[in-house]
Amino acid sequence: MADGGELVKATERLLEGRHGRLGASALRAALVDLYEFWLGRGASAAGVDTAEPGVALVAVGGLGRRELVPFSDLDLLLVHNGNSGVGEIADALWYPLWDAKVGLDHSVRTPGEALKVASEDLRVAMGLLDARHLAGDAELSGRVVSAARDQWRRTARKQLPDMTASVRQRWARSGEIAQSAEPDLKHGRGGLRDFAVLEALAAAQLTARPGEELLEAKGLLLDVRTELRREIRRERDVLSAPEAELVAAELGFGDRFTLARKLSGAGRTIAYALDVALRSTVEPPKTRFGRRPARTPLAENVVLHGNEVALARDAVPAKDPALLLRVAAASARTGKPIALGTLKALAESAPELRTPWPAEALNALVELLGAGEGLVDAVESLDRTGLWSRLFPEWGAVRDLPPRSPVHQWTVDRHLVRTCVEAAKLTTTVSRPDLLLIGALLHDIGKGRDADHSVLGAKISAQVATRLGLSAADAATVSAMVRHHLLLPHTATRRDISEPATVARVVKTLDNDLVLVELLHALTQADSLATGPGVWTDWKARLLAELAAGCEEVLHGKGFTAPSPMDDEQRELVASAVASGTGEIRISSHGKVVTVLLAVPARAELLAPAAGVLALNSLEVHSAILRGHDGGRAGVFTASPKFGSLPDATLLREQFARAVAGTLPLTQRLAAKERDYGLPAPVAPKVLWFDDETTGPDTVVLELRATDRIGLLFRVAGALRRCDAEVRWAKASTLGGAVVDSFAVTPRSGRIEPGWRREVEQAVLAAAS
Repeated sequence: MADGGELVKATERLLEGRHGRLGASALRAALVDLYEFWLGRGASAAGVDTAEPGVALVAVGGLGRRELVPFSDLDLLLVHNGNSGVGEIADALWYPLWDAKVGLDHSVRTPGEALKVASEDLRVAMGLLDARHLAGDAELSGRVVSAARDQWRRTARKQLPDMTASVRQRWARSGEIAQSAEPDLKHGRGGLRDFAVLEALAAAQLTARPGEELLEAKGLLLDVRTELRREIRRERDVLSAPEAELVAAELGFGDRFTLARKLSGAGRTIAYALDVALRSTVEPPKTRFGRRPARTPLAENVVLHGNEVALARDAVPAKDPALLLRVAAASARTGKPIALGTLKALAESAPELRTPWPAEALNALVELLGAGEGLVDAVESLDRTGLWSRLFPEWGAVRDLPPRSPVHQWTVDRHLVRTCVEAAKLTTTVSRPDLLLIGALLHDIGKGRDADHSVLGAKISAQVATRLGLSAADAATVSAMVRHHLLLPHTATRRDISEPATVARVVKTLDNDLVLVELLHALTQADSLATGPGVWTDWKARLLAELAAGCEEVLHGKGFTAPSPMDDEQRELVASAVASGTGEIRISSHGKVVTVLLAVPARAELLAPAAGVLALNSLEVHSAILRGHDGGRAGVFTASPKFGSLPDATLLREQFARAVAGTLPLTQRLAAKERDYGLPAPVAPKVLWFDDETTGPDTVVLELRATDRIGLLFRVAGALRRCDAEVRWAKASTLGGAVVDSFAVTPRSGRIEPGWRREVEQAVLAAAS
């Protein structure tokens, strides 16, 4: 009996590279040779070679394909011609592997049994397509393999609905490799399972064999999967960020972002090929009398043929510059895919659009961009066939570009398309919907280069807009949208928008252009919604609306009225706090956004206790505005729960009163809460100063950029208090795992001096570290 322990030890020596580290493909080949040698010797010892009637050991799965990656299960079939001793032979083969804890997927069947199971189980049928003889009766193995492939060719078309349903269910479970921060290399959309489906369709002679581009994509996935398992020394197919760094280094990609971009391209190549293959195997529906489906006109020289968008019979792509865009727009509008033959015809003969584009081409582009969800698949079809880059050569810099921030869900190119999808829902809110859609498509086009993407993108978008045929004024507006697409969200979430100086700065930056204000307001919403879950919130929507309204008031000549220091409710609460000598609180809520009005006597601290109590109850503070009046101070805090529902108002009142009185140990309880939830990965915090973004010569804005932590605002408020820095207002913005918090501060005594700034900055950085 063969010793499975020897196999495990030999495998470990290969993985350790004791005689030189093998590359990924060489390691797979060495593992195949090793396992074949051991199984051949084990089969001889078990009597496979001499058994009568004949017995054969057949490899399927990775070993059958000669693509064995580390820590893969062995997929083995022991086939026999009614041999009564086959059970003992199987035990002699399987037990050494089980004893050595080698993963094993095994079966013992006659040829008839193997074919019957394959006819009933799609997974088994596809597995037998990779079957390969290892030991024993080679004629018997050949018969089974040949019969299984013949049976698949005869029955594959009938199994297509089940195959397609299985593929789509797997995609729903495992996600898409191209758009996943942690791609599933095997089961994800565009992964190795999808390539196996492509090969199965080709084996059934339903599609062509995968070409060189597909084989290269598969090779990359296999290499990454091989190195991943070699690094972590166990079975795993999901590539996380820390492991991606190691794999990228081994494969010579430099960093995980370069690897992610390569994986995205490979995944999209396989996914698109499978989409086309599955679609091409479906016979178009026939009419009642057996005729082929009619061609339904969709646009000039564009028809719906069956379930695909195609060219009309008399279409001449070489003489119709806008035809490509009309085809894409029709596909996006109807949600029907573009026929592969149509894409090939356009790729071969559609002319380059000259600068400036003809008006009909620009109109078709705007229709395409405003089509909604169908835009995603339409652009993907054009991009995979090289047609999108003809329209936008600049696209190459952002194609498959992975996001640097975990807040972003999509690659940059997909994010731009998704932003158009969201912007299409907002076209009735602006006076120039065409510019909104073009700006949405181009707002991040400057990424992927070593420059400020807003500045560079503005230059690129001005060139693109001119090429599209926009007027000089409209091209300037698109360029300004790209240049300032972060102005409104950054101002609204990091500055006090009730300050006249804040609104005046925004209006001045935008050259007093009311149309630009409304376009940026809509673009900000579309951009946020297309970034990822939770980026666009009710709170952010309200802030943006208030800022845009303030800008519009100034531009309409209505002027801007600074808010009164306190309203009646706030003054009443301050008076009550002064009379009682303790903190007072009132709470109101709108949905999951809670507004907390707090008041304390002038001698009592307000910001730190309020921030501490809110953090203790897992409330994320969005803004805090502090005002003084008649011997007391009031603060208006707007917050929302990080998760779950709002805390009990009575509990908040009781905790705030205790915090102001100093009887609630906030520091200790927040530290315990932070320990329970764990500390985030450390990132060095940064402080920025802005001298001209608030009212008053002795007030300055301090902006803190740091990793979010429970009670961060509480600790920073305490640091400011210890430095005798009075906080006039505060803004808090949480972006995934990071925060950008802004504080308008002034010295409690004296003027703003460099030494005071240094002291405050050091204290705030220490609190955030």
